[in-house]
Amino acid sequence: MELQALKNKFDIIGNDPALNLALETAVKLAPTDLSVLITGETGSGKENISKIIHQFSLRKNGKFFSVNCGAFAEGLINSELFGHVKGAYTGASDNRSGYFEEANGGTLFLDEIAELPLLSQALLLRVLQNGEYRKVGSNKIERTDVRVIAATNIDLYDAVRRGKFREDLYYRLSAARIRVPSLSERKDDIYLLFRKFTSDFSERYGMCKVALTDDAIALLQSYRWPGNIRQLMGFTEALTAQESMKITPTTQRIVLDAATVAQYMPKEQGPNLPAVYEGDRGGSLSDAEKQAIFKAILDLKQEVDALKAEIRHSPAEQPRHAELPHHEEEPMDAEWQGETAARQESKPHVSFSGDGYEDPEEQQQAEESGHTMKEILKENIRKALEKHGGNRKKAAEELGISERTIYRNLPEEFQKGKKA
Repeated sequence: MELQALKNKFDIIGNDPALNLALETAVKLAPTDLSVLITGETGSGKENISKIIHQFSLRKNGKFFSVNCGAFAEGLINSELFGHVKGAYTGASDNRSGYFEEANGGTLFLDEIAELPLLSQALLLRVLQNGEYRKVGSNKIERTDVRVIAATNIDLYDAVRRGKFREDLYYRLSAARIRVPSLSERKDDIYLLFRKFTSDFSERYGMCKVALTDDAIALLQSYRWPGNIRQLMGFTEALTAQESMKITPTTQRIVLDAATVAQYMPKEQGPNLPAVYEGDRGGSLSDAEKQAIFKAILDLKQEVDALKAEIRHSPAEQPRHAELPHHEEEPMDAEWQGETAARQESKPHVSFSGDGYEDPEEQQQAEESGHTMKEILKENIRKALEKHGGNRKKAAEELGISERTIYRNLPEEFQKGKKA
């Protein structure tokens, strides 16, 4: 069958080369009885590929079942796949057929194959090798003739290395593989899919179709769509429902710009997980990396100090005649050299005593690491002042601290001249 006719038959939209390759591979593998492993992100259309394989196979007149292996409790998945006999476990009040029995002569699509428990994987391997299985609670060997198509959204080989997936089953399934590209890899197909979804939705509810300006299309294409086609469909239908209107004799469609579309764009961008640095682990940190680490530590210290101050000055906690920590007077110029009173009140600064940390326990931990916080602070202040010709205001802005902190911790070379 010609590729475009195939897409029309299975309602597949897109012209991406990787998508075309997946479809062509599915058609080539279909007439065989090979097990096929389909890989790709969630919502990318893996089940459509399995249906194409079934429809172009010699089993097309047989049954096709789609099973989500992650949807069943571990104790029930074997019963779902292979069936059980009466009394096999509590609640098994009658004999029950499993999917392998029902799909005899047809095709079984096992989605999220990596979610199968190891015991179920062993039973599946036996079916793939010789077509034999046993129902839960039975000693009788049953036989079936089922073609298995499996799908996963994770790296199965990595699961093998972690002991989560059987190596022999992996090699049995992965001999014939099809990779379905994610939507983020098919940027030119995103607007085609959008038009398809808004057209279908509009016809269903008698509403105007939605078109987008060039900047709105670019906005759609810039988003990574982690939920792939499924997510884009939901987004398009919600946008059409809220921005479109009933069809009138004079209005058949509306055009939306980027500003309008941006109001409905998904806000989630994925978890902010720490990145693992894979470079040369033996090298030293660059100045930029040291600066970033310093800022992170300093921000944390400022937040801790602010919380301590709140607790210390709380009426419920504060003794009547408590002696407050003494801080030396600061020169007045620190108040007017670019720092407003409002900023000083809203941004707590790190307080140091003459010896470093105010907290002896924190001071000890810092010294054990090789440098006190005060030494790190002074070194960063020195670099910032050198960079800005001694200007305390600019140095404070770069470091994200107050000029008072700069003044209290001036390196010796800047104290004599009191550069500002």
